[in-house]
Amino acid sequence: MSKSCHYSFLLLLVICSVKCHQIFGADPTDGFTEVALAEENFVLQKPYNEPLGTRYSYKDGVRSFWVYNHDKPFKSSSGTRPRTEVRIKGHDYSSGIWQFEGYAYVPKGTSGVTIMQIHGASEGATTLQLRIYNGDMKYYKFNVVATDLYDKWFRLNVIHDVGKGKITVFIDGEQKFVVNDQGPGDLYFKCGVYAAPAGSSNYMDSRWRDIKLYKK
Repeated sequence: MSKSCHYSFLLLLVICSVKCHQIFGADPTDGFTEVALAEENFVLQKPYNEPLGTRYSYKDGVRSFWVYNHDKPFKSSSGTRPRTEVRIKGHDYSSGIWQFEGYAYVPKGTSGVTIMQIHGASEGATTLQLRIYNGDMKYYKFNVVATDLYDKWFRLNVIHDVGKGKITVFIDGEQKFVVNDQGPGDLYFKCGVYAAPAGSSNYMDSRWRDIKLYKK
């Protein structure tokens, strides 16, 4: 191959790479470093009077969380709504750029429930709650983030840029929502099922696999 053909071929590869990037977009994890997670980083919260196995299972890489609307809170002294969640411990943050990634599955019928949240804020308890209402994902009970999420696996990425005070949500690699955060705090990620203040279905269920954290 002549030098001119070689350079033309390399130029074609570069152009194709740029075009693919423009068409498909960058992956949300580009430029991030994965944070190592061990099983001890996954701390479970469930109704205080129920054995863990009656509200949670971990099999073949899938974490299944379920709860009933009439269940007790996670501790007897709490006035919060029922939950079965994992709190990712050991990687609390108050600065930098952090990212949560996980593949989620929500069966039809589960509604009025937070499936992922960032806990901690300068005012209030949370910086972000992503809730499912009738198959659609909402920011708390307000903005629609994504629709038609029942009965299928979807990839969720949430980037929190603390310095800029911005949160960006991706579904299946596509940016869906950007919002200001709730101010600084002791921040950490959670996922599972946490009944919303009102309008929750009797039974709430979400399943998760390949949960990862990244940071810059």
